[in-house]
Amino acid sequence: MGKHSTTERSCCKTAELIMRHNAHCSGREMVLEPLLRERSFGVAEGRPKEHLKNMANAAGQSCGDYTPPGGETLGQVKLRFQKFLKILFKQMLEEHGSCGSDASEGALAAGDATKVTAAAASDVASVGAADDGLQGLALHALVVSHGAYIRVAVGHIVDDLKCSLPAGVKMSQLTAPCPNTGIGRFIFTLSPSECGPVLSAARCVFTNRKDHLEELTAAE
Repeated sequence: MGKHSTTERSCCKTAELIMRHNAHCSGREMVLEPLLRERSFGVAEGRPKEHLKNMANAAGQSCGDYTPPGGETLGQVKLRFQKFLKILFKQMLEEHGSCGSDASEGALAAGDATKVTAAAASDVASVGAADDGLQGLALHALVVSHGAYIRVAVGHIVDDLKCSLPAGVKMSQLTAPCPNTGIGRFIFTLSPSECGPVLSAARCVFTNRKDHLEELTAAE
């Protein structure tokens, strides 16, 4: 059994559990989007991470930047995410268009279903209320994906889309691996144009939040 099929099932299971227990998801259907699949690691697919680290060391590169033979480059993963955002923004603007507004604000939440916990518990934005940043927004989108993919996605949002950051958050915290079922929330402001949706602003509310896991552990 390939790694992708296993992680995709895990990701779907996470999304199903969120939708089952979140009132905002009532009556919604889950959409399986191939553009959100985990990064392909080629010949290292399905092998222990230590194997990938050894390959990267032998090539004189960091594990995060290394592309195994037959694997996807970080640029290829980013291109997939860019295509996904284009589709998502178009859908969000079309759905909000019925409200007659010239601009649409929507929240995008992303969760990781595959990575082992790696972010520090002392992250500035690692705790807070579940509805932080959601007040007054027209649309919400829940996106569940994988660790390496999310890391590339966050990098694109912050670096290329010039996303504003929460006060006190360091870049090292944003680029740290997302913990298993960790949550990030981003707010996008979109405007319509003849060429399609135009991103007016992007804001990160928080990223790599995992306090919901600590609450579950305390309840056991």
